[in-house]
Amino acid sequence: MNRTLFRTRIKFCGFTRPGDVRLACELGVDGIGFVFSARSPRRIAPEEARAMRQALAPLVDAVALFADNSLDEVRDVVRQVRPSLLQFHGSEDDAFCRSFGLPYLKAVPMGDEIQAPHYLQLRWPGAAGFLLDSHVQGGQGGTGKTFDWTRIPRDLQKPYALAGGLTPENVFDAVITATPWAVDVSSGIESAPGIKDGDRMRRFVEEVRRADCHTDSAVPVC
Repeated sequence: MNRTLFRTRIKFCGFTRPGDVRLACELGVDGIGFVFSARSPRRIAPEEARAMRQALAPLVDAVALFADNSLDEVRDVVRQVRPSLLQFHGSEDDAFCRSFGLPYLKAVPMGDEIQAPHYLQLRWPGAAGFLLDSHVQGGQGGTGKTFDWTRIPRDLQKPYALAGGLTPENVFDAVITATPWAVDVSSGIESAPGIKDGDRMRRFVEEVRRADCHTDSAVPVC
């Protein structure tokens, strides 16, 4: 990707406390993720997410994360939380993901077999983009494990977010190597599942911006 005048978007995921949401917004993140997957230790109820949504700053997206939730569960979250973006980590097909009338990202597990870009685009044509993660199919991220960023297909026709094991210590290299549209982090900025660490959040943002300003960019955005 040509990084001329490019700013990597940042999504922090797995929030459980309003104060953490407010700090993330002050640090300039682009998206705040709330998890509704039953398999996640960061799962919250729609009522909790609705209350935390009030802490969002203007122009920061609320993102709702699901993994094989039922139609009624997703509809309830959409009604109560009013997310601007949905994120699906299970076996959901395109028709299901599109049925809620909101843009969505489809998580793609970057395991031993990398799915071809044309296959992804044929299977989920309605996706606004893809989230490339190290988790296994049906997981929900937050595992703290990375994958080989050099294996990312370079001919994806839609934006992609990079996830899986990102931390303040490695996100600079991740952005330089993978040149993603966005980075998505959960466990890498935590002191415990769902409990965000303010210093790690701040350092993560600083490292992403340092990568955006790297001298390899034709015109750094700093």
